[in-house]
Amino acid sequence: MAAATLKDVAERAGVSVKTVSNVVRNAPRVSEATRKRVLEAVHELGYRPNPSARRLRTGHSGLIGLAVPDLATPYFAELAQHVRAEAAHLGLTVLIEETLGDATEELRLATGVGASLLDGVILSPLGVSPDELVAVANEFPLVLLGEGSYERDQVGADHVLIDNVAAARDATAHLAGLGRTRIAAIGVDQQASATSRQRLEGFQLALHEAGVTYDPRLAPAIKEFDRRNGLLAMRALTALPARVRPDAVFCFSDLLAVGAQRALFEAGLTIPDDVAVASIDGSDEALYSTPSLTSVVPDKTAIASLAVKCLAARIRSVEPLPFEVHTAPHWLHARESTNGGRQQLFR
Repeated sequence: MAAATLKDVAERAGVSVKTVSNVVRNAPRVSEATRKRVLEAVHELGYRPNPSARRLRTGHSGLIGLAVPDLATPYFAELAQHVRAEAAHLGLTVLIEETLGDATEELRLATGVGASLLDGVILSPLGVSPDELVAVANEFPLVLLGEGSYERDQVGADHVLIDNVAAARDATAHLAGLGRTRIAAIGVDQQASATSRQRLEGFQLALHEAGVTYDPRLAPAIKEFDRRNGLLAMRALTALPARVRPDAVFCFSDLLAVGAQRALFEAGLTIPDDVAVASIDGSDEALYSTPSLTSVVPDKTAIASLAVKCLAARIRSVEPLPFEVHTAPHWLHARESTNGGRQQLFR
C-alpha cells in the first residue's frame, strides 16, 4: 500500500494541501477546528512527513539540531523543552543530540556531518575549541549557546549567552548582603572552563565590593558540575577549622548546590542559619529542594527564542547575515536557603 501524501490528507480533511502543510509544520493562523480535522485525517491515513521530499520542494527540510553536553542536567533538559516549543512556532522540528562534551562529536554536529537532513544546529559547546569552530562555522548554519570565550566575529556563528560575571556577582552580593563574611565558592573546575572562570570572576568581584577578602581555601577545585562534586567539596569545606569554615557558599550550578546541601545536612549544620546557600541555573531542582534553593535564573525562554530565531533567519536568508552576540536576561530568586523560614511553593 502506497504511503499517504499531503494531497490524500487534504482530500480526507476537506482542506487545501497548503493548510495540511501548515498544520503538519505547526504553523500559526490555523483555526483549532481545522487543525483538529487535519490531525484526525493524518492519524486515520497514517501520514508521515517526508523531510527529503520537503527539501526537494523548498531547499530546506524543516529539521534543526540541538546539541547539548548532558540531557540529565536539569538546566539543559529544561532548555531543550523551550527550544522545541519555540521551533514549533516557526514550523521547525528539533532533533536533540547529547554530546557529553566530546570535542569530536561537537565538531561533527557543528558541520552537519552525519545529519544531512538538518538545516542548521544550535550547539552548546564544551570540548571543542574556538579555533576548531572557526574553520567550519561558515559552512553550515550554526548558533552557539553558553559561555565560550569567543570574541565577536572570531567564530562565524551567532552566539546566545547570559552575563555569567554579572550573574555570579548578583548571587554573591546577595550572600554578602546577609552579613556573611566567610563566603565559599564551589565550581572552580579543574578544566578551567569558560563558565567556571567567568563565575569565579563575578564571585571575586562581589567579594571585593563587599570588602570581603578572597580566601583560596574556600574555593576547592571540582571535576564536574554535578551533585557528587558539590557534596565532596562541601564536605571538605565543613572539615576546615571553625575560624575558616564558611558561613555561606555560592555554587556555580544548582546541582552542585543540591550536593552541598546534603553535605551540610550530614554535618549537622542548618541552612541558612549556619550556612547560607545560593547558586545559578534556576532549575526546577532548585525549586523543589529542601530547603528551596536561592538561585540566579537565566531567562531560558529568551535564550531559546533568540537561538531559534537567529538560526531560522540564517537558514532562510539568501544573503549572508552579520553575526551577532545576544545576551539574555537573568534575575535572582531568593528562597529558603538564604531567607530562612518555610515558603509554600504554590498557593
